Amino acid sequence: MKSTVEQIRQRFDSDVERFSNLETGQSATIDAPVSLELVVQAASATKPDATHVLDIGCGAGNYSLKLLEVLPHLNVTLIDLSQPMLDRAVQRVGSATSGNVTAIQADVRDLELGQSQFDVILAAAVFHHLRDDQDWKQVFTKCYQALKPSGSLWIVDLVTHSTSQVHEMMWQRYAGYLTQLKDEEYRDEVFAYIEQEDTPRPLMYQLNLLREVGFNQVEVLHKNSCFAAFGGIKSGT
Repeated sequence: MKSTVEQIRQRFDSDVERFSNLETGQSATIDAPVSLELVVQAASATKPDATHVLDIGCGAGNYSLKLLEVLPHLNVTLIDLSQPMLDRAVQRVGSATSGNVTAIQADVRDLELGQSQFDVILAAAVFHHLRDDQDWKQVFTKCYQALKPSGSLWIVDLVTHSTSQVHEMMWQRYAGYLTQLKDEEYRDEVFAYIEQEDTPRPLMYQLNLLREVGFNQVEVLHKNSCFAAFGGIKSGT
């Protein structure tokens, strides 16, 4: 059985300090700084007049903070399961923008995001917690509907591969990365919580789903082994 929402929340409640630093909080993610930079650049390039960003699974607020360096004064809505994470994100993001900061402790699957509310939606290392096809389609549809015309959704996440041989090859590459980063014990620890908590989907599955729910432009910004940065842009009409 996979971890429950409550079990996932408890794990993140106790890990705020690590996730307040991109270098340590995302070290298990290959090319995390590159993906962050590319997502921010793409979001600002495609919607330079943005006024409101939604950060789903915001953690300690790293992605919103980076976006605010390029698009200052944004209104920011933060969503996370963990209240301690939200508290830290509000503290950090609130000091970086003159816009309004709204924090919501919730599972995005349980929220109504509204219609045409946001210019940019960020979702970093969060959608791999979605479970079945219904979850995935429901959340992607919500994001599409919540975006204003010309708005964009940007995702950075763990991905699988449709071909078993390719998936195994990429998983071995990731194992090597984790072992080199620290050691075999750390590799086993990361693999164990992925097995317990996560249900990632292939990149192509997610790109096709973005198109299915309505995004007429879909972009891949970066992919290395089993991590990818990608997104969809809503029509301007």
